[in-house]
Amino acid sequence: MSSVDDFIVALVSPRKAEIEAVRQIILASHPEISEGIKWNAPSFFYKDWFATFHLRAKSGIQIILHRGAKIKTAPMREIADPSGLLEWLAPDRATMRFADIDAIEARRGDLSSVIRAWISAL
Repeated sequence: MSSVDDFIVALVSPRKAEIEAVRQIILASHPEISEGIKWNAPSFFYKDWFATFHLRAKSGIQIILHRGAKIKTAPMREIADPSGLLEWLAPDRATMRFADIDAIEARRGDLSSVIRAWISAL
């Protein structure tokens, strides 16, 4: 069992099924994506940390997409998001929100596409 598995087992949240669904979609998006606990939440790594669950979101599930633990000075390349899934928080940081498991399943392909676009821009 991985540290993320242990973290999720111990997590007290009514959204465990949603967290696990998003987790599996992200991991399946590219064979070189790995995961760990960073910033006290399940986070994803591809050349650098790039996505972290926001576990204190008021409702639903929220993933923060970023460019790693250290500030990058180079501008980020444009991210393809024809589905409009990203909500930009800064030029190099965005969030994705899902209300429930049905919303996650309905946007499965969009989520995977955005993840692949994001890691290709890192």
